[in-house]
Amino acid sequence: MKISKLLLFFSLLLVIVLSSCSPKLTPFTQELQEENGWSEQELKRIQYYLSEDVVLRIQKKKSGSKIESGEIKVVSDAEVEQILIKKGTPGVLVEVPKENRFAISFEDNRSNRYLMFGPNPKRGDSYALMASKWTRDKGELTYGNKKYYTPPSSSDAYLLVNLKKVRKKKVKSTTAGGRKVN
Repeated sequence: MKISKLLLFFSLLLVIVLSSCSPKLTPFTQELQEENGWSEQELKRIQYYLSEDVVLRIQKKKSGSKIESGEIKVVSDAEVEQILIKKGTPGVLVEVPKENRFAISFEDNRSNRYLMFGPNPKRGDSYALMASKWTRDKGELTYGNKKYYTPPSSSDAYLLVNLKKVRKKKVKSTTAGGRKVN
């Protein structure tokens, strides 16, 4: 009985220690940007992370028909090109094409392949994934030089940053020595 309690205690302690070491990821918001007034160069030095998986797809359909032995055969092929950018993937700011728009690249040395993010009032002005057009069943966006489609679940993706709040407080303190009657 004592061993299991001791084991439970050390397991809990280990969980607490490990969780305190992990970075505190916070949504990047319009308010955070305005409070700090970062320049584009400073924004490029921040490490961004993706909050949710983003799936990009292109589906190419090929269809045609063949006549063989007096029969008509309709051939329909589909080729799908898919890019998955997983939750937690680190990214960098490659450009600020206009105010409140970030082009974030999640691939090494591929600065022309980026996703656009901007403040979304429905999500507390966190910088959310943007598409040129959203419909009920998909978003349409350009990635590299190609047009991709993304499922509605990708619209939940926004940028996270590792935010450490440092509060400095200067206290000047003296201790009274006391006073005695003469």
